[in-house]
Amino acid sequence: MYRAVTLHLQRLGTDLQDEGGVAGAMQTLEIAFRPGDNHVLLNGEDVESEIRGLAVSNMVSPVAALSRVRRAMVEQQRQMGRDGGVILDGRDIGTVVFPDADLKLFVTAELDTRIDRRLRELRAAGREVRRADVAANLEERDYIDSHREDSPLRQAEDAILLDNTELDLDELVERGAELLAQVRTARK
Repeated sequence: MYRAVTLHLQRLGTDLQDEGGVAGAMQTLEIAFRPGDNHVLLNGEDVESEIRGLAVSNMVSPVAALSRVRRAMVEQQRQMGRDGGVILDGRDIGTVVFPDADLKLFVTAELDTRIDRRLRELRAAGREVRRADVAANLEERDYIDSHREDSPLRQAEDAILLDNTELDLDELVERGAELLAQVRTARK
């Protein structure tokens, strides 16, 4: 969602220092997810591919650090999960958006693994990028997100740490499903 906001602000040429401009841009923003493939829709347009590029990646953390943006996105995320039955990922989902969630996973991986995965994702989308650029982007985003004043990236006290360095996507989903089943069993 923050990537979609970033793209929206970029398209409008909004100066991130201009609080009024950011506020106005947020009023012209609608984010949704297409059923079936969960592609991000920005004002009805599928922007899934565009929000994965480095132009957005390089600016998403500064945009996500803006309190006005964070408040709007947290409210929308809470509305999405109001009735439960959702799986959301994000850097403050378990600490700020849903502090009382039934299951919280803090998913991490070694930096080299994250770089390799991001490179594969970008190259599969037809983008030619340098490993050094991807590494710098991930390191910078991690630093900004963990040091921002509003809703910093951190593991919730009751979140389960899940290192997926050695797991593929199917294995990660399987492990998450196992943990969810354990939570449901414990509540019965």
